[in-house]
This record gives sequence, structure tokens and C-alpha cells, in this order.
Amino acid sequence: MLVQSGFIYTATTTSFHFILILLSIFPIRNQGPLLSRGRQPLLFHPGETEGLIQFAKPGEGRRRRRGGVMKTPPGVGGEVSVTSAPCGISKSGYTPLEQQYLQIKEQHKDALLAVECGYKYRFFGEDAEKAAKQLNIFCHLDHNFMTCSIPTHRLFVHVRRLVSQGYKVGVVKQTETSAIKASGANKNTLFTRQLSALYTKSTLCDDVVTDPPESYLLCLSETWDKPRKQLTIGLAVQPSTGDVLLDCFVDGSTRCELEGRVLKVNPVEILVPSDLSDSSHRLLQTSLESPVVCCLGPLIHYLTEFNLQRVLLHHSTLFHRKVCVRVLQTDGGTKGSLLWVLDHTHTSFGRRLMRKWVSQPLKDAQSICERQGAVCEILESDSVTLPSVRALLFRLPDLERGVCSIYHKKCSTQEFYLISSSLSRLGVELQALLPSIQSQLSSSLLRGLLLDTPELLAPAHNFLKVLNEKAAKSGDKRELFCDLSGFPVLQERRVEIQSVLTEIQDHRREVRYTLRTPTLDYVRVSGQEFLIEVKNSMVSVVPSDWVKISSTKAVSRYQSPYLIGRCRSLSQLREQLLIDSQKEWTNFLHQFGEYYHTMKKAVGNLATVDCLFSLAEVAKQRNYCRPVLCEGDRQIVIRDGRHPVIDLLMGEHTQYVPNNTELQGDGRRTLIITGPNMGGKSSYIRQVALVSIMAQVGSYVPATEARLGILDGIYTRMGASDSIYKGRSTFMEELTEASEIVTRATERSLVILDELGRGTSTHDGIAIAYATLEYFIRDVSSLTLFVTHYPPLCELEKVYPLHVGNFHMAFLLNEPDIATDEVEVQPEFITFLYQLTEGAAGQSYGLNVARLAEIPEAVLHIAARKAQELKNIVDARRYTYKDTHCPKQWETLSAEQSND
Repeated sequence: MLVQSGFIYTATTTSFHFILILLSIFPIRNQGPLLSRGRQPLLFHPGETEGLIQFAKPGEGRRRRRGGVMKTPPGVGGEVSVTSAPCGISKSGYTPLEQQYLQIKEQHKDALLAVECGYKYRFFGEDAEKAAKQLNIFCHLDHNFMTCSIPTHRLFVHVRRLVSQGYKVGVVKQTETSAIKASGANKNTLFTRQLSALYTKSTLCDDVVTDPPESYLLCLSETWDKPRKQLTIGLAVQPSTGDVLLDCFVDGSTRCELEGRVLKVNPVEILVPSDLSDSSHRLLQTSLESPVVCCLGPLIHYLTEFNLQRVLLHHSTLFHRKVCVRVLQTDGGTKGSLLWVLDHTHTSFGRRLMRKWVSQPLKDAQSICERQGAVCEILESDSVTLPSVRALLFRLPDLERGVCSIYHKKCSTQEFYLISSSLSRLGVELQALLPSIQSQLSSSLLRGLLLDTPELLAPAHNFLKVLNEKAAKSGDKRELFCDLSGFPVLQERRVEIQSVLTEIQDHRREVRYTLRTPTLDYVRVSGQEFLIEVKNSMVSVVPSDWVKISSTKAVSRYQSPYLIGRCRSLSQLREQLLIDSQKEWTNFLHQFGEYYHTMKKAVGNLATVDCLFSLAEVAKQRNYCRPVLCEGDRQIVIRDGRHPVIDLLMGEHTQYVPNNTELQGDGRRTLIITGPNMGGKSSYIRQVALVSIMAQVGSYVPATEARLGILDGIYTRMGASDSIYKGRSTFMEELTEASEIVTRATERSLVILDELGRGTSTHDGIAIAYATLEYFIRDVSSLTLFVTHYPPLCELEKVYPLHVGNFHMAFLLNEPDIATDEVEVQPEFITFLYQLTEGAAGQSYGLNVARLAEIPEAVLHIAARKAQELKNIVDARRYTYKDTHCPKQWETLSAEQSND
């Protein structure tokens, strides 16, 4: 347990200073994020340069957009700001609504405020200009501010659009209703309004129908120990699903580990604490690791503003995450990644879990074997139960986001009905399958998941049966609850309304008598009820105190004083009923939230089942084998292994060349791989890494046979890239990554180094590569795949014959013609065989790649001739050296080097 019993931290202090950087999935065209170290977080709007706050120069009027033309509003002085009181206008120069807006804006300067005004929401000032630009709506000058508006029923459509563009949006709602206000003492004053909700990318939690991208909010805490070079960094949370990831790790000055985690989580918001007082630090000390605690405080403080702090105040939602495996490019969802190969899930929550499985392979043998056993049973069982279970997972809404939205009390009645009905249906149908699950399934993992879930989902049915389906789907909260026995306030309000309706109907007899019309009934016109319609030829009999409401050429419509009073009372009661219904709805959501962790566990079970079905489908389609885990051994033995991504991309009609791999911790644990460029070396080493990851995910693997020990990490140094923004060259970046691997790798790690040392002179590059590789062989004892174009490194096989083997990717060579006085030298031509073969390759045959790249023939011939000249010079030096030394002495020297 990470949080001590009884420890609850509430962010009531104001001692947390932090910066908010809002990232975007869209291209950033400006110079970068804006930073602020004040108490107010600053919102960065990616792609917005015109939208940033600008101040008018002295003497210039604040320009306003009107019909596409920027104009200065009349009567406004030179130094004007739309978000604060302009110095050219006194406070009395504003309308009451504008003054109210300014008061709320002063407290939320970083948010675009949508203010409820009757049947629409309005934006003011610079908020209006920004909103109009993003929403493509008309913006005009009204009194002292630019303004634009959106209809109330389209509020969240536009909120999502603004949030997706990187804005923080606040919703300001009226807290009074018209009928109740009209009967009160303040009936002639402005409607009271207050901020009801704030939304950003990571805190918009009400989208449960579509499948939006993941929206992690990352909070960082940094503790730098200079002598030990230790950096500790903290916490990531995704409020929309309730997932909380805790991580505390050591990093070097290059921040490679931090960079890797940020890229893996891909947050849309980053919260960075700038300082922390001693008193707050002491307050937050628990059993939690210190850097994580330093993140919890500012994060709770920040999420409280959005009313999302509950997800962090229950310790059972927290789980520790320490991942040592640095996964090869599997952050996808895009074609060509390992996730693309393995993800055949049918639910949004299953898809998210599969991403976690791929990026966080298991290191516990029992858990891996349980997943393998479940996949095996799905593949081999002929029971009809499993297909029935999988059929339940089709066309489900995002239950994980839905349950979290209910927990935060941010869902609509439509969303609640969709989620609760789906949960209830799943519970009922799984309950019906329990006998066959108990009798037909042998996998302990599958049995546990499927047997527990119906009981976990049972409360959903009780909440669902209380609801009126029609009212829930239409959003009518006044008629939402079909059984009012549990809602005495609503029951009493309904009785009062019915009493008034009865009085109005009883009054109809008096109206009929007055107008001498026995069959007269009330009419409803344009939404106005209980109108008395009289033909214009009979208006003489209408009492003088009746009030004419409307008329046409043929009829006039009236209400008696009694009706006016009763209708006013009815409107007040109905509005009060709506207020009471909203309160009961909120309480209803709170009661459902008491089962949040139960429901979340049930959805997690379904997500796991979805992922297991996905792994089984991949194994069946691609003819994968079940790997054997050797828990106590350090080995990777793969027969006829294939690259999972390339194998799928090539399809069934193209033959992929499989390869064997054998790495033994106590035997040959290092392979030095040489061969021609484009011969398949990099694909082969990636293949070994990906197969190892798949095995520890619990998946079957693309091979005919596989035996693997459990790795504690996979460390790779591949490709060429620089970090110009960090001031690091390609070679510096390469050595920095190599340094991190040297520091972190253990004897239970798989280390993959591709062409280390190529970014500098030949002698320096060979020396660095040789020394690094020898360190891994002699001191680290890790399982190592080392790709190189430096032939001297192959001599390590003689130095460590028990632990090192030389291999190359096989090829067929068309030898070039030797140059004569009449014939130019011809570049070599290579046929790739893509087969790993024992022994070292003598050359890299780079001219062959130059030909494939369509380098002009004239250049190729010159390069071939120069290569031959250099080869002749080297050979001549070698022969001269041998001739001047005793052959016996040469052999003795070589033997001594081998012994060393």
C-alpha cells in the first residue's frame, strides 16, 4: 500500500506554485510554450500567435473586429484591455452584465469564459475574438466589448472544439431561474452567475460515446542530488479514466529517462511545481516516496479547480509503476508498430490496456504464464462459452471513461443511461454464462475474471431500474425517476404541482359559465399554456379584468386574474422542481460513485478479457508458437524467428526469411553481427527484441520454437539522430545513449547496439566500439547483440571464445572486374539472402547501396576505383609488415593477445 491508512491530503493551502504547459497534438507554429512562475497557471495555446494577449500602445485605441474589420469602439480611450476595467471608462460606464463578467474574469484570467445568458452562452472581449476565430462564428461590438454567442444545447460541442485547440474553457451559469426571480425581492436586479465548470484537454471527462485520444496530465517533481547525480521525478494521471501512474526513478544529467517516459505517456498537459515550502514538505511526508508526494500536492490543488480531485483522494486508485524495459518503437496505434500487430481489441478500454501491456511487459513468471494459459485455452477450446463472451464486447461504449465521468458527476442523463444499461446488460448476460464458465474453462485467469465480474456489475441494475428510459434519453430531469419513493422532495413537489393544475382545471367551470360556452377548453399557443380563446365576435362578454395575451383576425386569447396567479405559481413550482431534480440527480450520481472502484474493477476485467482474445486472434492468424519461459536461466533461444511487423506487412504471398537466435548467459551470450549494408542486420536485432517483449507481454511469438529467460530490461542504441536544441551532435547523442545503457544494464538485460562509434574518425570509432563491447562481455555479462562495420571488433571472438560469436547476414557477391588500362573498375553487385550465418563478413559493400540509391554511374566508377586503390595500399602495408617480421614471432604475438 502506498498511502498510509487515514492519510488524506486536501489542497486547502495556497503554498503550491506551479506552471501549466498545455501541449497539443497539432503542429506548433510559434516559438514555444509560455512559462509563468506565478500563482496563476498560464495556458499555452499551441498554434496561436494572434490569439495571445496583446496590449495596445499608448495613444492607440483597442481595435475590435466587426464584420471582419477591426474597429475602435466609440467612447473607449487609448489604453484599453477587454479583460479588465479600461482606464478610459469608469466602472459606471459598464452594463451590469459587463461588470459581472469582469469580476469573474479577474479570478480566471487564463480561461475563455462562456457566460449563460438565457438561451445562449456569450463570450466577451478577447475571449470572444478567440472563440469566434476557432468556432468560425460572427463576432461584433456590443456596448464596451466584442461579443459572440452559441446556443445552449450546443455548448459542449463548442467546448470540445476550443479545448482541442489548447484553450482552457470556463462555463459560467445562471444560478437563478426567471420565474423564481420574478417572485422575489430582487426581481429587478441582474441574474446571479458563477463559474460552474472548467475544462482543458486532460480534464474534459464527459465524452463516452466517441473514442478520443488519451489525455494524460503529467505532474513532475524534481529532486536533484548533485554529488550522486540523482534526479527523481513523479506522477502522471489521466482524470478521464481514473488511471493514476506513480513513478520514481533515477536519471542522469541528460534526462534520458525523463524524456523516454514523457514520450511514452504523451501528456497533453504538464504541471511543474516551481517551489515547495518546508511546512508543506513536512506535511506531505508518508510512506510514499518523497518526489511522488511533492507531485501529489500541486496535482490535487490543480484538479480541485476542475472538481476532479476525488480520483486522487482514494488510495486504492494509486498503484506504483516502475518499468525498466525501454520498448522499441511501439508507441503507435499507427501502422508499423508492435501495438498495431497485437491490437485486435474490440473496446476502447481494451485498446488502452493493450497499449499498457506492450509498453510495460511483465517480469513475473507466474503472471506471464497465466496470460499464456488463457490465450492457449482461447485457441484450443471448442467450448461455445468463449465466443459468447467475446460477442458481448462488440459495440460497447467507452465504459471506463463513462464510469469515471459518473464518478466526477459530469455525465449527462443520456450518457448515464447508456453506461448503466450497458453495465447492467453485461452483468445479466455474464451471470447466465456462469454455469458453463465454471464447468468448461480451466484457465485460472479467465475463470477468475469472468466469475467475479457479474457480482461486481450487479449494482448497475438497481440504478438503472429507477430511471425513466424516455426521460433519460431526452434529458428531462423532471421526469427522470419513475419511482419517487426514494425521492420525497420530488414527490412533494409533484403533489404541489398537481394541486395547482387541479385548481386551474377547476377554474375552467367558472370560465365556461362566464362565457356561456359549456364545451370551452384551454388552448396552448407558442408554448404558453392555459389560454382562453374567444372569437372576436364575442369579446363583449369577456370580463374587463381579463388580460389579453394574443390575438388573430378571428380570435383573441385571454387569461383571468386567477389564471395569471395560478400560472405564475405553476411556473415557480416547475422551476423549483427542476432545481430539486438537479440536486437529486447529483445525489444519484454520488450514490453511483460509491461503487466507482467496483465498477472500474469490472471494466478492467472486461478489458483484460478483450486483450486476451486479441492475443489469441493474432497467434491464430499468424501461426505463432507459445514460448517457454525459463525463469531461472539467462537465455534467448528462438527457432525460425520472424520480425512480427515486417512479417505482417509483407503478407502471406511474400516469403519472410526466418532466422535462429541462441544466446546463453553461461555460454555464448554476445553476437557480433557484420555484413553488407541493407542486408537485414538491424531488422534481425529488432526481431529478437520484439519477440522477447511479446513473450513477456504474455503473447505467443512469431517462431516455430522459443525458450526465453525473463529479462529485466531491453536497452537499445540504434539509428542516427541529433539534439540540436540541446547542443548535442549526432555522435554526442550516440555516446550519451551508450553511457546510459552502460550504467543501467545488468546481466539479466538484453543490450542491442547498432553501429556504435561511426560518428567520428575510424580509429576513435573502432576504439570506442571495441572498449564498450568488451565491457559488456567481461563486466556486465548481459545478453548482447552488436552490429558493426568495424572488422577489428570480430577479434573479440578469439579473446572470449566461450562468450562471443561472429555472425553475418548472408549474401551473394558478383565480384567487380579489376581495373586495367582499358577497362574501368566496376562496383560490386550484392544479392541479399537475409540469413544469419556464422562467421564474420570481410566488407560492408557500401557501393552496392550507392547503386541502389541511383548514384550516377560516373560517380560509382570513380568510387570503385578509389576503393580499389585504398585496398591495395592497405594490403601492401600488411604484406610489408609481415615480411619484416619473423612469422613465428607474429604467431606468438597473436597467441599472447588471445590469452589476454
